[in-house]
Amino acid sequence: MADTLSFLLQQAAEILRRARRGVALTGAGISTPSGIPDFRSQNSGLWHRHDPMEVASLTAFRHHPEQFYAWTRPLLQHILQAQPNPAHRALVSLERAGHLQGVITQNIDGLHQKAGAQQVVEVHGSLSTATCTHCYHTYPAADFLPALLAEGTVPRCPACGGVLKPDIILFGEALPWQAWEAAERLVAECDLLLVAGSSLAVMPVARLPVEAARRGAAVIVVNQTPTYMDERADVVLRGDVADLLPRLAALVLQEEGRA
Repeated sequence: MADTLSFLLQQAAEILRRARRGVALTGAGISTPSGIPDFRSQNSGLWHRHDPMEVASLTAFRHHPEQFYAWTRPLLQHILQAQPNPAHRALVSLERAGHLQGVITQNIDGLHQKAGAQQVVEVHGSLSTATCTHCYHTYPAADFLPALLAEGTVPRCPACGGVLKPDIILFGEALPWQAWEAAERLVAECDLLLVAGSSLAVMPVARLPVEAARRGAAVIVVNQTPTYMDERADVVLRGDVADLLPRLAALVLQEEGRA
C-alpha cells in the first residue's frame, strides 16, 4: 500500500510540475483538519444531525431567522477560531511556485485567504459580509458578529431594521453569478484541476471536473472517500488532505529546488 501511494504521489507530482495553468477545487474536507465540521460525512456530518431545509434554506431563513442564527452560532465560533492547516499552506506553496493559478472553493471559512492564497473564488459565498433582506445594504460581518456570538442577537440593518443575512449561499438560493463566472473561466482555461477535500456531491460545482477533463485538462483527486470522478481522474489519492497535499507539494518543489 505504501509503495502504491508513493507511486501515485510521484505521478501526481509530475503532472503538477508540467502544469502552467493549474486550478484547485476544494471542499469541506480541506477544512475539517482545522476543526471545522463538514456537512455530509456519514454519522458525523452536520446534515446527519440536522435537516438542512429546516435550518439552512433560504425559505427557513426568511420565516425564522432566529432559528437559523441559533443553529449557525456554534458553527461560526468554530469557523472564526479556525486556522489554516498544512493542506491550505501546501496549495499556497504551489500557487507561489506558479503551478496553480487560483483556488475555487465551496467553503465559506476564508482559510485559503488566511493561509496566503491570492486568487480565491468563493462559489458558495463568504462570511465576510452580510446584506439586509429589506433594503439590500451590505455591511462588514465584523459589525454584527461580536453581538451574535456573545448574546445570540439576530443582526439587523442599521438603516432600516431589516434582518441581515450573511452573504453565504443557502439551500434554494442561486450561486453568486460573478463568482460562478470566474470559476467557469478558470476551469475553461486550466491544464490541470486538483480536486482536494470535496465529495463532488453538490451541483453545479460537481460538474466542473468533468468540464475540465472534457477540455483536455488533467484531473487529480485527493479525498478521504470515493467520488464519481475517480474513474475519469488521471490520479486518485485516497487519504487525509492535510497529509497528502503537503507531501505532494514537497515532491514538486524539491524536484525544482524550491523546497
